[in-house]
Amino acid sequence: QVQLVESGGGLVQPGGSLRLSCAASGRTFSSSPMGWFRQAPGKEREFVAAANWNGGSTSYADSVKGRFTISRDNAKNKLYQQMNSLKPDDTAVYYCAASRFRGVPATVLQYHYWGQGTQVYVSL
Repeated sequence: QVQLVESGGGLVQPGGSLRLSCAASGRTFSSSPMGWFRQAPGKEREFVAAANWNGGSTSYADSVKGRFTISRDNAKNKLYQQMNSLKPDDTAVYYCAASRFRGVPATVLQYHYWGQGTQVYVSL
């Protein structure tokens, strides 16, 4: 079992940066692929980024490539997402998730544990 708590969301102007954090508890964090997803009002939850168990392999949605960076610190049971050059379209609730699969899962259905989410607003 893995419990996840996100933090770091907030209001930022277009072009600005935010760093999201996800604190995980549970013995399996260090062996679990982890991901970030987001859900905007009226839209389905979508994949943003994922990392394999040690962060050595990562995957990104095309919409965030070159702007977002996912990383993890297994010693601290933490997952991060650095978000730069933010756009209004990045406005959403961002969720941290953990998977019981291997590799770098990139779909909602491949993740088994979810946090409550943190809101990100990108606006003037």
